[in-house]
Parts: sequence; C-alpha cells; structure tokens
Amino acid sequence: MERRNLSDRFTDRVAIITGGASGIGHETAALLLDEGARVAIGDVREPRDLPQDDRILFVPTDVRSAADARRLVERTVERWGRVDILFNNAGTPGRLPRPPLAELSEEEWDETVDINLKGTFLCSRAVVPRMVEQGSGVIINNASMLGIVGMPESAAYCASKGGVVLLTKSMALELIRHNIRVNCVCASFIDTPMFQDWLGLQPDPEAATQECIAKLPIGRLGSPSEVARSVLFLASEESSYLVGHALYVDGGYLAQ
Repeated sequence: MERRNLSDRFTDRVAIITGGASGIGHETAALLLDEGARVAIGDVREPRDLPQDDRILFVPTDVRSAADARRLVERTVERWGRVDILFNNAGTPGRLPRPPLAELSEEEWDETVDINLKGTFLCSRAVVPRMVEQGSGVIINNASMLGIVGMPESAAYCASKGGVVLLTKSMALELIRHNIRVNCVCASFIDTPMFQDWLGLQPDPEAATQECIAKLPIGRLGSPSEVARSVLFLASEESSYLVGHALYVDGGYLAQ
C-alpha cells in the first residue's frame, strides 16, 4: 500500500457528517478540513467556528426525515460530484435526566430511537447508491459504550445504540463486496456539550463528574478530539482491513 503523509490523507475526499454543528461531529469536521477534505454538514443548526470557504457545505437536516437525508446527499453530490465518507454522528441522549422505564413515554422512546437508529439507517440508505456507483466508500456510525453494555434508566438510549452496533455489522457484511467499509465507534464519557447539559441537571456537577471518572480506568473524561481522531482512522486507508468493527474509544470502560 502506498505510504502517504498523514497530513494529506483526505486531500480531495468528500465527507458528510451529520450532527456536525457541535461536539464530536464538529471536531471531526475540523480535523478533516485540516487534512484537505471537503465536508458537508447536515444538522438542525448551522455550525460555527469552521472555515467559511468552498470546502464546506451546510445543509439543514433532520436525520429522522428520509427527504432530508436524500437532500443532504444530493446537495453534496451537486457540489462536489461524489461522497467518500459518511459519518453518522447525529444523536440524542433522550430526556435528561433519563426516566425509569415505567416513566418513559412512547414519544420519548420514539424520538431517541428515530434520531439515533433510524437516522443512521436513513442517511446510510441515501448515500449507499452513490458509493456503489463510485465503487468505494466508508461509513462510520457513532454508537456508544451503551450499545455494548446496559445502564439503568437508559432503555431507549441503550436500545438505539445497540441497534446501531448491529446495523453496522449487517451493513458491513452486505456492502464490503462493493468496496464500502462500515465500522462504528463506541465512546464512553466524553466532555461534549451533551455531557455538559447532563451535568447541569445534577445537584452536584463536580461530584457527578468524579463519579463518571471513577468508572473509567484511564482516570479522566475523554475529549471530542480523541473520538474524532478515531473516526479519521476508520475513514482512512490506515484501517483498510477493518470491516464491521466496533472500535471502543472508552478509556478502558468496556475492558472491565
């Protein structure tokens, strides 16, 4: 395999990132742009603090909508002619604090599953024909450690993320014959705006932070950039033999 400077791994590659306005998606977009990619962001709000030039495209997108998913892909192809990478990152933790199962409403269940799981399906379905036509592509899904193990009072979230992990494996086995690789990342406690929103609802945010850290063998929270760098690895030729893999980016949580 040709050896390339890591700084130009994604020169002229085209990526779509859902939920790219903040957190892990925003950091992934920034790193891809730094390495020469062109990036389309699908989100319900426009990203800030990213270069405003012809290498970036914002498409208002609700991933629960099949029409929005199609439009995101169509606009990207209209702009740049192809899609090399799809990062299905858009997600929701559900209502915070998460309710016990008996208090979880049908509407809350549907919203969590529709965004986290159905959105991953819809955006993947929209992009696959283009990647098949190209003869190549990479899809990375943002799952979670809670797609591998359970947690009390997280029924909808665990179910949605567990679905993402198995959707990843099914897609990977189906699509590899078209030279499309599909993998997912499973992160633990990451210091994102979503995590900060959860902390803001705790009676003692510092104690809640320390409780999370105590569950992590690495002894600290993860950063969005650490997950983003793992996404870039999965999107690059450095991971060319990884198919259907759930990459734990979790500070050792799932090794316990």
